[in-house]
Amino acid sequence: MNERVSINDSDVEKLLNLHGITRHFIDAWGNETDVDSENLCALLKAMGYDIDDDNVLHQQLNRDLENYWQLGLEPVTTSRIGEPVRFLLRYRQGDIHTTFEWKVKTEQGQLFSGTICPDQCPLEQHEILRHDEIMACWIDTEIELECGYHQLLLQYSDQDEPFSESCYIVAPTSAYKPFQIYDGAKVWGVTVQLYALRSQRNWGIGDFSDLMTLVQHIAKGGGNFIGLNPLHALYPGWPEHASPYSPSSRQWLNTIYIDVEAIDEFSQSEAISHVYSYDFQQRLDELRALDWIDYSAVMELKLSMLHLVFKQFQQLSPNHERRLTFKSFYQKEGDELNAQATFDALQVYFREQDDQLSHWCDWPVEFQDYSSNAVRQWSEEHSDDVCFYTWLQWIADEQLEQVARQTKKENMIIGLLLDVAVGVSSGSQEAWRDHQIYNLNVHVGAPPDVLGPLGQNWGLPPMDPIELKKRHYQPLIDLFRHSMHAGGALRIDHVMGLLRLWWVPAGKEAKDGAYVQYPLNDLLAILVLESHRNQCLVVGEDLGTVPKGISHILQDNGIHSYRIFFFSQAPDGGYISPQYYPEQALAALTTHDMATLKGFWHCEDLKLGQQLGLYPDPIHLKKLFDGRLYCKQRILDSLHGHHSIPQWIGHDAAWVPMDQTLSYGMQTHMARGNSALLSLQLEDWLDMEQPVNIPGTSQEYPNWRRKLNQTLEQMFSDPQIILLMQQLSSARHLSSKHLFHQ
Repeated sequence: MNERVSINDSDVEKLLNLHGITRHFIDAWGNETDVDSENLCALLKAMGYDIDDDNVLHQQLNRDLENYWQLGLEPVTTSRIGEPVRFLLRYRQGDIHTTFEWKVKTEQGQLFSGTICPDQCPLEQHEILRHDEIMACWIDTEIELECGYHQLLLQYSDQDEPFSESCYIVAPTSAYKPFQIYDGAKVWGVTVQLYALRSQRNWGIGDFSDLMTLVQHIAKGGGNFIGLNPLHALYPGWPEHASPYSPSSRQWLNTIYIDVEAIDEFSQSEAISHVYSYDFQQRLDELRALDWIDYSAVMELKLSMLHLVFKQFQQLSPNHERRLTFKSFYQKEGDELNAQATFDALQVYFREQDDQLSHWCDWPVEFQDYSSNAVRQWSEEHSDDVCFYTWLQWIADEQLEQVARQTKKENMIIGLLLDVAVGVSSGSQEAWRDHQIYNLNVHVGAPPDVLGPLGQNWGLPPMDPIELKKRHYQPLIDLFRHSMHAGGALRIDHVMGLLRLWWVPAGKEAKDGAYVQYPLNDLLAILVLESHRNQCLVVGEDLGTVPKGISHILQDNGIHSYRIFFFSQAPDGGYISPQYYPEQALAALTTHDMATLKGFWHCEDLKLGQQLGLYPDPIHLKKLFDGRLYCKQRILDSLHGHHSIPQWIGHDAAWVPMDQTLSYGMQTHMARGNSALLSLQLEDWLDMEQPVNIPGTSQEYPNWRRKLNQTLEQMFSDPQIILLMQQLSSARHLSSKHLFHQ
């Protein structure tokens, strides 16, 4: 690092402002924290700036300022329903008396127009950057538009063609909610990692048919939603890369969840004789019996049979209804679907040659760009392979849609609560397809907080907020649409990513990053608009470091917050009663990144962390054990104080084990709370100890592989679980506001 560079350097300062890189933040403990200037400069370097050369840096700054100060309109303007059209105009100082004409072409086919002169409009006083020759002013009109994505055009009055175009987005004031939730209904559901489901019929991993069965049982028991891990596309050719939060694409589905035997063409295909053979069934029994998923073996079996079913599908007449439906799906999804299928086919192709060629950066250079001639020629020569992976996405979408329709048949108020990850892997299809929007020299993570004292580096390249805006946010619009279309609710993982993301330069430790700002108001408007168009409730996972005031903004936009019991401690160290949780929230005892109830109570998470070397300091570890005992005692006191557990359980946490009575008591205690949504983990119904995921680990622990310890058949034939569901429904029913007004 060149010593002459400091945070007060004028060019560096302007670049930090241009990219929304913040120098200060409030950490998870409420302390104002300064970002080291060396880390800020390292981040600029990762963005491509030569901070060691004054002349080059100044040229780069001027180039980017010219791009920022484009004449005419902002790429995107957002507003809410009922607000008159208002937009920012940038113009040369010499044009201050010039007359401009603007037009709005609405999504509904209407046309509005008007004329303006900058000298009659209020100057914009809040620009973070300045340009010597270009001014900015606000244009106010009296026109109100319907919700939608509209086109705003600007031209000189004496010219026929517009010279600037913008997307003008109008959104509702707050996100969609089912009318029952508006009326005060309190609902409960379960959260599960789909792959973790066991059944007597699956192929060693939970699938969409298992999900259908779970929906039927939970609905019968009075539940109104199933919360799932992200179902994003992973890697058919790299199955051990299994984290659902490090996907290949957030727009497409993980095809390992396909139930091969449920495909229409299966019964007529060659696959049926293989699947029902003794050897194949014996192999399935072995995979079902495993407590940890063997992704490679499951994927190998599924792909081998899916190829045979696909062969049968190809033999259908071109005018067959199934062939026509598939063709329609392909035409609708277009090039983005083709990119995913091409990527999957290429990855399999290269890994068959060398299993080290998993990451696209390791492929021959001519194949590292989706738009290259080499990729285009290869896909033409291997068109059947590309078509196969396109077909897999169609089958996965078809089976998920069948589950979604079942939730409606069961009259579930919400149905599927789907999850969207904060980003994609650097080895993903999306990063391969679009180098410009992802910064591959940076990883997204989190600064030090309660869950990660050393900070977290998730290894995900961030999207460039400036590039996003240039593209009218279309990548995020597409993401929200695809994520919502089969669900009644959508969980936004790390919802603070709508406001800011912690960027860590590659090679740096997680703590050595800085926050980069994102256009919160724009992204919230898009999220709210899409939630209404897809009739999808929105939950924002707002744990960790949350800036002051943001919770109120999310609440005003109708976004349901998260309330985790173990994090809901009062200033005196006690636990806040769920009766005082906010109504617009999803409440839960724990999450997939935390210990199960039994694991927490018996300190299995701390013991496991000690084994894995996460707590090398014995003094710190002892404090954690002592603190856990204190927390357990305050929890026990609170449960007894609310009469949520019987007196015979005992009052001394050091001697009270986590058994079914205490576990179910805690869950019904939560069910009496005020939050509209209550989510419970199936692991806690089954008295399980091992966690799903240990944050901060990769090879140390088999994350995202642990199955449930019972099959669906066993679980829902257990009278105690049937009783628990009845108790949850009763407790939620009594806490629903609308019942008190009847």
